[in-house]
Amino acid sequence: MTEVERPTAAFVLSLIAGIFSVLGGGMRSMMGSFFGPYGFGMMYGYGGYGMMGYGYSGYGNGYGLTGGLGFELFGLLGLIFGVIVIVSAFMLNSRPQEHSTWGVLIVIFSVLSIFGGAMGGFGAGLILGLIGGVLAITWKPAQVHSAA
Repeated sequence: MTEVERPTAAFVLSLIAGIFSVLGGGMRSMMGSFFGPYGFGMMYGYGGYGMMGYGYSGYGNGYGLTGGLGFELFGLLGLIFGVIVIVSAFMLNSRPQEHSTWGVLIVIFSVLSIFGGAMGGFGAGLILGLIGGVLAITWKPAQVHSAA
């Protein structure tokens, strides 16, 4: 049985990128759960009863995309994008003949992890995903020369 050559470096870098993105999305979701519907405004008295004892300040209620629900939704998107990168990395390893398709998916969802709330996997996930995806796209198996 012949051993199939695989883009190992692209697989490892993409897998690590996906893990970082999942961690970033999870952190973003936990921040939303921690701060609740008032977001950061609740900490500093800008949207309710602040930690410093100022009471209601009247500056607004702190709702919006940076509020708790926004963090949770963006964190969920970050988790989904990270999982897609991880699945694409495993598919790249199991189906190396489709390396271009999986490489493109890795690049796209690594970039989207910045906008999707995973903070680009703390930046490292974005960079590793880009490198791993480009390595997957440009990967070429070694040429086997026959003696005939």
